[in-house]
Amino acid sequence: MAVSDTVDSATSHPLDPLSAVEIHRVAELCRAYAEQHGCGPIRFNTIGLKEPTKAALLAFEAGKSRPPRVAEVVLTQPPKSNPIEVDVDLGAEAVTSFQKLDGVLASVILDDFFDVGEIALKSAPEVIKLCTDFGIPSMDHVAIDCWPMHPVQIENDLADSTQRRIMGLMYYRSTDLDNIYAHPLPWVPIMDVSTKKIIQIDCAWKGQPPFAKQDFNYHHKLVGPTRTDIKPLNILQPEGPSFSVEGNLIKWQKWHIRIGFTWREGLVIYNVNYEDEGRLRPILFRASIAEMAVPYAESQEPFHRRLAFDIGDLGLGVLTNSLELGCDCLGSIHYFDALMANSKGEPFEIKKAVCLHEEDAGIVWKHTELRTMHPESRRSRRLVISTMATVANYEYGFNWYFGQDGTIEHEVKLTGEVSTTLASPADGTNPKHGTMVAPNVVAAYHQHLFCARLDMAVDDPEGGKGLVVSEVEAELLPAGKDNPWGNAFVKKETDLVDESTSGRIVDCLKARFWKIKNPAVCHEYSGHPIAYKLMPANTQLLLAQPGTTTAVRASFATKSLWVTPYSEEERFPGGNYPLQNVDTGGVAEWVKQGRSIAAGTDPVVWHVYGATHLVRPEDFPVMPVETVGFHLKPVGFFKHNPALDLPRTINTASKLASQCCGALSANGQNGHASGHANGHAAILAEPRVATIEE
Repeated sequence: MAVSDTVDSATSHPLDPLSAVEIHRVAELCRAYAEQHGCGPIRFNTIGLKEPTKAALLAFEAGKSRPPRVAEVVLTQPPKSNPIEVDVDLGAEAVTSFQKLDGVLASVILDDFFDVGEIALKSAPEVIKLCTDFGIPSMDHVAIDCWPMHPVQIENDLADSTQRRIMGLMYYRSTDLDNIYAHPLPWVPIMDVSTKKIIQIDCAWKGQPPFAKQDFNYHHKLVGPTRTDIKPLNILQPEGPSFSVEGNLIKWQKWHIRIGFTWREGLVIYNVNYEDEGRLRPILFRASIAEMAVPYAESQEPFHRRLAFDIGDLGLGVLTNSLELGCDCLGSIHYFDALMANSKGEPFEIKKAVCLHEEDAGIVWKHTELRTMHPESRRSRRLVISTMATVANYEYGFNWYFGQDGTIEHEVKLTGEVSTTLASPADGTNPKHGTMVAPNVVAAYHQHLFCARLDMAVDDPEGGKGLVVSEVEAELLPAGKDNPWGNAFVKKETDLVDESTSGRIVDCLKARFWKIKNPAVCHEYSGHPIAYKLMPANTQLLLAQPGTTTAVRASFATKSLWVTPYSEEERFPGGNYPLQNVDTGGVAEWVKQGRSIAAGTDPVVWHVYGATHLVRPEDFPVMPVETVGFHLKPVGFFKHNPALDLPRTINTASKLASQCCGALSANGQNGHASGHANGHAAILAEPRVATIEE
């Protein structure tokens, strides 16, 4: 975000994240209030902007009053981990709400991981003795991944509902640069976050386990030799990018997009509008990835406790990477920084948290008139807004793409490391619930299940209040009088009017998708309501037996689509506090109310998508990118193809391979050496885009 020490409340946008000064002031006010009311020592779990209500934001955008600037804070009172929700009005400099919650637990934050991990490795004699007896010369050679616990054994794991518990997956590291996941250790210490004590140490082994000592590395200093046949491929924009940035408002081509950043969701997309025939038309009011669940298939104790809610348990914002120019993003880049707060209420900055750039997106449309052989072709580019988060072993790249044809695409890139454990003697070389990726090293099968919260506003000045969601399918007509040849099919469209029946599942055999339409505005030619359609991928939903703790906790992931009426309180599909919580609530519970989602209720769309990872040996020692996501495409929103007005251009930096590197001879070898010199000169020259004239 546009990070500054202060925020000018008279000129800033109400959705701008808190400044460093504001975070400091919020912490001061919370401490003073707690002391005044005898609450004892407090610890900050999270500090962030409390977004104004939708009604307040719409009024502000219409030029009316500015909403008050409010921070929302979650505190704990160690050694208890139950959350205290606090609202702080920054204008009034006062705490306006202070609510203690029982029966749920605050999220785990970075400080918890580092504190508990340090204690497990440096100050726990029982853990140190196990490692020493195993033949590890020093605890400097031991690493630990801290995981929130999945409470599959309710009577044991939830004996005290005030304790946040973390389980530690332990690994050996042969050198400072070594890949720890090649050397899993057999013990799993269970630790109390608040007291920083080890409660118990579990082990899947009986007898003496093996020691997986063989190194498998990916660090550039430990991998070699590397390829030598890769020539430069430079992305140059000599005239700069086509976008402009005003604070957190992005303008590109005909798109206007505002972005924000929260500790929990990370990147948030607000107020997406498209300029069409002289006016800005709203498309999206707010979009984010609101939850993800990562259940594992391993049934052997203690690894059966792996089901992480990476957003609700941990927070994507605080785990976001600082991106690297020329590596994570290419071309003419604009970065946004982000501010988070630590457990002391102090701000810390994540530099280059969000990357903004444009990239080539291939042909957007083309046609050659066969009678004249005249071709018309347009090349497309897209705007990319992206972040990358590291959650222990995994990396998640979150990308929002905006196209010149009015499409919006979301893509998650999954990479990083697979989580590994020692192979069981019973598994041999063919473990039942995973893949052997190294000697005695198993990577368990697992899933990554994401849920996007999409608050659409398709040409609706009231932020989507009048919208309707429908399900669309291709339906084959029965053979008969109206279908004598058996080839006819039609479009079947059914409006979703009740949230209790809104849970839908992807069906590729019916080409099923969902439309978010505005009945108040119809297309000039088709006569149908203008709409955007949600195009899902053919992805699997949650794999867990109904009624199990996994199925109950991750119930949001049992349907591809949910639709609920807008509610300020319903923000997270896995519940507000999923940590160690069996009864998380969330969208699967909300829809049981049976509320109307017809026009006038402002429907919110929740879309679940993801990957089932049946691990390959090629996913180790570091995993090539896998992608999942969805598209939002206009349906009758525009009069015609919105990319029709793209200019005819040619990229003059493009060259024939023979011009760049010498012609290839018959045996496939490069031509004369002079071709290399000329080719490198051409690659390094600045490209230009020329308009094609008739």
